[in-house]
Amino acid sequence: MPKMKTNSSAKKRFKITGSGKVKRKQAFHNHILTKKETKRKRSLQKFALVSDADMNNVKFMLPGKL
Repeated sequence: MPKMKTNSSAKKRFKITGSGKVKRKQAFHNHILTKKETKRKRSLQKFALVSDADMNNVKFMLPGKL
């Protein structure tokens, strides 16, 4: 049976925490930043956790990591 391959784009976008949760970057912090308030831009810098609804997709893309 062949090896299971990890999705290359997923391994660049997600990090696994020590407790097994998955961290991700926030969206909407890449461009068109002039119209966004400073407080909003600061909060978008922080990492967020992947929601439970999306965890099955992430587990499928990162076999062996979770």
